[in-house]
Amino acid sequence: MSRRLLRPWLVVLLLGVAYVGLTLARYGGDPLAFATVGTRYGEGEPEGTPGYDGQFAYFIASDPLGGWQRCDAPAYRYQRILYPLLAWALALGQPAAVGWTLVAVNLAALSGGTWVTERLLEGRGVSPWYALVYGLYGGLVAGLRLDLSEPLAMGLVQGALWACERRRSLLAALLFALAGLSKETALVALAGVTLHLLVERRWREALQLGVIAALPFAAWQGVLWAWLGQPGIGSGGAMATPFEVVPFGGLWRVATVSWPVFWLLLGLLGPLFVLPTVWALAAAGRDLWRGRRHPWVWVLLAQAAVLPFLPFSTWREPLAMARLGSGLVAATLLYGALRRSRRVLNWSMVWLATLALLIDESSLPV
Repeated sequence: MSRRLLRPWLVVLLLGVAYVGLTLARYGGDPLAFATVGTRYGEGEPEGTPGYDGQFAYFIASDPLGGWQRCDAPAYRYQRILYPLLAWALALGQPAAVGWTLVAVNLAALSGGTWVTERLLEGRGVSPWYALVYGLYGGLVAGLRLDLSEPLAMGLVQGALWACERRRSLLAALLFALAGLSKETALVALAGVTLHLLVERRWREALQLGVIAALPFAAWQGVLWAWLGQPGIGSGGAMATPFEVVPFGGLWRVATVSWPVFWLLLGLLGPLFVLPTVWALAAAGRDLWRGRRHPWVWVLLAQAAVLPFLPFSTWREPLAMARLGSGLVAATLLYGALRRSRRVLNWSMVWLATLALLIDESSLPV
């Protein structure tokens, strides 16, 4: 293949197709291997296997109106409605095809998000090949493997930031709205862009962005409250713990359960998330203090500000941290491009190590 035709998004697409093919071969061609359906929720066995988050997207996509009956926290799962709804639409409402369309949506979202990231990097005069850090980041590839909403949500966020760069404010607002309906964590990037507009006293743009992007999410929360008895906002599904007040309190709590496990997690999560979070807070804070108030600086600050307060139930699970760290990874890449910092961009490649979480299937919740 010509080097001119070979692009990061295509590399991600080809590797993604290969990964999907290998997974299907390993599980006898069954697409439900991606959904990780457990017997506790899939068959109603109280003491059965729990499965993983992707099963709830599968239940909702198979039966949008009745899938809530097989969810651990119905409103929490249904707030991420866009991903299963797209899979349901592509399957033409046929439950037998949903297992395939869930994978197809994420494959397209992962490669599409990489394509947009390329455009953002190139727009700042940076090699587009750094976009592989985004496309091959374990927290997003895990979304492909496990039918999760992160690839779609992050792809839409990247698209919204691209629209902001092109001064297409209405398109940016619409993409942020769709991202928020894919996963609520996408609103962190929206908060960063909105803060930028408010600080710059661009009141009308901030109001437009806030109303168009956040109103659909708020309205959907109201629908969930009326339908399922509560809104979807929370710290997680079944067995989730509350958000922390003390920075990195969720990680410190691991020590109260087991010191050996704490040191093991610190050795793994420290260089991947703790140190990058502290760096991002310092770098963004320094830039804002010096008057460098680009939207991507605010997005970096917002993404980093959230991670220290994640709950214990997230910090104790490396895969969950990799998923929640997707926003920080994407924001760091854009910040490195904004500053044209090879050091930041090169260090970001450390996050490719998260692919190790997917190498051994026994370490996955399957």
